[in-house]
Amino acid sequence: MKVTDHKWKIRRDDTVEIIAGKDKGKQGTIVRVLRKKNKVVVSGLNIVKKAMKRRSQNDKGGIIEIEAPIDVSNVMIVCKKCGPVKIGYKIEGDTKKRVCRKCGEIL
Repeated sequence: MKVTDHKWKIRRDDTVEIIAGKDKGKQGTIVRVLRKKNKVVVSGLNIVKKAMKRRSQNDKGGIIEIEAPIDVSNVMIVCKKCGPVKIGYKIEGDTKKRVCRKCGEIL
C-alpha cells in the first residue's frame, strides 16, 4: 500500500460533507483520520453491518452497525457561510491558518 506524502487539509473534529457514495449530501464530523489508508471515519455516516463474534459471557455477539472509513477524496470541509468548499492557507505572523477559498473565513 502506497503512503501518500501530500499535506492533509482535513483534521479530526472538522465538519465535512460527503460528496460521493451512498451518503452523498449528508454532513458529520470526523472521528478518526487514517493517513496510511487515505481514509477518514465520519460520525454517523457510512454505516455498515458487521458480524461480531461473542468474546466473553457478558459480551453479546451478532450483527452490529459500525461507521466504516470513507476515502478522503469523497469528503469536503464545510464552511459556516458557504457550505462545502476547498481549503486555502493564509500566513498570519508566525502561524499558518486554514481559510475558506470562497469567503476567506478562518476554518
